[in-house]
Amino acid sequence: MRRAFTTTSILCLLALPSAAGGGGGGGAQGPSEGTVPVALQPVASGLAFPLYLTAPPGDPRLFVVEKGGTIRIVQDGALLPAPFLDISDRVSSGGEQGLLGLAFDPSYAGTGRFIVHYTDVSGTTTVSSFHVSAGDPDQADPASEAVLLTVPQPFANHNGGQILFGPDGMLYLGLGDGGSENDPDGRGQSLADLLGDIVRVDVGSGSGYTIPADNPFVGRNDARPEIWSYGLRNPWRFSFDPATGDLYIADVGQNQWEEVDVVPAAQGAGRGANFGWNAMEGRHCFGGAACDSSLYTLPVLEYSHSEGCSITGGYVYRGAAIPDLQGHYFYADFCQGWVRSFRLQDGQAADQFQWPTLAPGGSVTSFGVDAAGELYIMNSGGQVFRIVPQ
Repeated sequence: MRRAFTTTSILCLLALPSAAGGGGGGGAQGPSEGTVPVALQPVASGLAFPLYLTAPPGDPRLFVVEKGGTIRIVQDGALLPAPFLDISDRVSSGGEQGLLGLAFDPSYAGTGRFIVHYTDVSGTTTVSSFHVSAGDPDQADPASEAVLLTVPQPFANHNGGQILFGPDGMLYLGLGDGGSENDPDGRGQSLADLLGDIVRVDVGSGSGYTIPADNPFVGRNDARPEIWSYGLRNPWRFSFDPATGDLYIADVGQNQWEEVDVVPAAQGAGRGANFGWNAMEGRHCFGGAACDSSLYTLPVLEYSHSEGCSITGGYVYRGAAIPDLQGHYFYADFCQGWVRSFRLQDGQAADQFQWPTLAPGGSVTSFGVDAAGELYIMNSGGQVFRIVPQ
């Protein structure tokens, strides 16, 4: 087990030989020839299992999602006492369930509209829109809910949770394979339902959703037209590189391998991609069965369960505060608490690092990005940190 370093014990990053197997660039030196003076700056504490952080375009506030069904605001360095939204009476939050995702309409300043992803009291995945209240920008109207999409869940785990507006303005939603273990119903490889998939829909009409005409399975009788890509076990956070449009997906493994999948925008940013689950786990045929790896989009990086147990995906850094981190994708392990990064180069994971100064202590539940593109880390102890130059 790797030690979880405190945020104050080391003043600058030490580039360590990578333990992330098979990604290319293992042992390479980091930005600025091995050291970048960075640290974690405490932003908020006392939160109830924070799972996500985001902000509307151009808005200096931070919106933090709490697993139990509330969204909190951090404004001017202070956690506001009243929740922005409280739908805890509608949310089941045991195990991997809860209020899992939040996305602001790209035109939020004018529409006041935002989208959430949660498991309802019956465990069903629910994607709904809400509006901010008319009289207070720090309060949403819980009565404004309009359900956009529901997906029944056969088991309580593997709900995915990421929801975001892509560079094309479409809404993307990540769903796990329905749960249990080993994907007993083969949903990862099925196109007949939305489980184990990245879903892409157009919610611009304001009610319900429509299917974008360029979704890859439109017109097929054997496939749901909402599907953008499939073959995923439990995508715990995916993101687009804002500079390139490349899609990064962190997919939680079964018993042996955690993975990061990357599909460049030039290759469709995941359009129609099959990431292999449950025929494959990482780059390996699953369960000892034979498989043809050429049929699948393989991960650019994997690590074994000798190093961790559950990947937490993050972002490609595109902020302005730390120029040397530009283009590096950050991810973590929920169990071990370490934070690592790599840079995509010629389709390979280059310049892999483990960052001692960025381990927040406890389990890393999620990353987040503010309106300026700066990067944040959350842990199960209820803390939020910003990555800052030291």
